[in-house]
Amino acid sequence: MIVDASASTRRHGALAQAKGLLAELFDSAYRQRARLAVLEAGGAQPRWLWQGQKSSSELHTWLQQLGAGGGTPIIEALQLASPWLLRRQRHKPGERQRLLLLTDGRLREWPALAALPCPGLLLDIERAPIRLGRARQLAAELGADYHHIDELAPSPRAPTWNRP
Repeated sequence: MIVDASASTRRHGALAQAKGLLAELFDSAYRQRARLAVLEAGGAQPRWLWQGQKSSSELHTWLQQLGAGGGTPIIEALQLASPWLLRRQRHKPGERQRLLLLTDGRLREWPALAALPCPGLLLDIERAPIRLGRARQLAAELGADYHHIDELAPSPRAPTWNRP
């Protein structure tokens, strides 16, 4: 999972809405004993928070403290995540992997990107009145499914890790 925590995600409640969704996902992963990897992409460079461990209350603590600021090191985060995913596939071939990328896509430009090494979902959290729509283009280049966070209807139960 890569979480865009750049300054642009603070606007229009985008990060706050994403944090609510992440809290549900962490709870669901805990109940299902799923292993997670979490990269925070904000500021000058991305940083790993979790690498292949089961969900725990530490993730909720991080989520409560998560703020937004600085640049958008999404490309750098993808460059960290892809080799990690490939290594993980070699060491745990029976493990089912999925990459969730939460971003508003507010990048000026990016280099040509290779497809993700596993199925992916880009969840667009862009909430500005004038939307640039770059997240959709990023998803297409990565070969990831695309959804906007506004499309997600609140549900009485948390999403499961078996869904796309």
